[in-house]
Amino acid sequence: MALDVSRGGSTVLITGAASALGRRVVALVAADADVERVLALDQRPLADVPARVESHVVALEQADLKRLAHDVTVIIHLAQATGAVAASAGVAGDGALARLVLEAASAVGAEHVVLLSSATAYGAWANNPVPLTEEAPLRPNPGLWSAFEKAEVERAAGEWRDDHPGVTVSLLRPTVTVCAQGNGWLARALARSSVLPVVENEPPAQFLDVADLASAVDLARRARLNGPLNVAPDGWIDGDTVRALAGGGFRLRAPERLAVRWAGLCWRWGLGATPPELLPFTAHPWVVANDRLKAEGWVPMSSNEEAYVAAHEPGRWAALSATRRREVALAAGGVVLLAKAMGIAAMVRRRRRRR
Repeated sequence: MALDVSRGGSTVLITGAASALGRRVVALVAADADVERVLALDQRPLADVPARVESHVVALEQADLKRLAHDVTVIIHLAQATGAVAASAGVAGDGALARLVLEAASAVGAEHVVLLSSATAYGAWANNPVPLTEEAPLRPNPGLWSAFEKAEVERAAGEWRDDHPGVTVSLLRPTVTVCAQGNGWLARALARSSVLPVVENEPPAQFLDVADLASAVDLARRARLNGPLNVAPDGWIDGDTVRALAGGGFRLRAPERLAVRWAGLCWRWGLGATPPELLPFTAHPWVVANDRLKAEGWVPMSSNEEAYVAAHEPGRWAALSATRRREVALAAGGVVLLAKAMGIAAMVRRRRRRR
């Protein structure tokens, strides 16, 4: 499908410009001859500012966005406020930040807005189709605050678009995004979940190179794409492949109920970096189809395997001797037995109380 290339002389505002994704998007937009000026906003200064780019160090919730964006025609909102758990009191979440940006877009008459959502907004559920298309409902898992915030971003975008006929809004839903210069919280938390027990059948996984996400963002801007768009490489990989790419190793197996309980204990005791609310994403499928975005001309340059390897160092498991691996395996087996024993004991206590 041919691209509907942006009209000449456009001014583009980009939030979250100093992030790994933001820097790549700024470079792509600045290289577009049809863009006259780029406003790059972030709480951190933008290093190596390209030509035609104005860098502003601001906090979105405190900035006068309407003044900064007075002649903007396109807004690309990449700033993110939330991790796995709720932000502290007084800190704006992703939904609130999106509404601030959309209010500024209304005030300046912006013609197109690109917003960053997430495939986590679909939720990880046992009855999810494989893969999920954009028509699937958003069902964030309970407790995963960031996924609810992304759903709120999409709700705000839908309401705003209804009130502004003729204006287009791109909603990008990337899967787990990885980067050789440092992964985000989601990729880090999922990688660290390897020390936790999981259900018997691991779901398939996807890994998106941040450069491919940047190219999707830029395409959404140039083509003025409208509506939700999944962003992921072609296909997916299984849990065994992920472990092989990480350098080998095993994964503890346990019923989901015990896995979630153990993750909660580790999180509460400060022994784990994976919040228990994220455990469904290691137990149920949530991979997405990229057909809609590819039909618009997007081509991912990295496969799931390539993206993962480029962004992760080989695991320590690969460096252990065979004897040490057996010792660790035996110790890990003991952890599973302990978790099962805890579950059985709790069940017995509940039954006694009922009597």
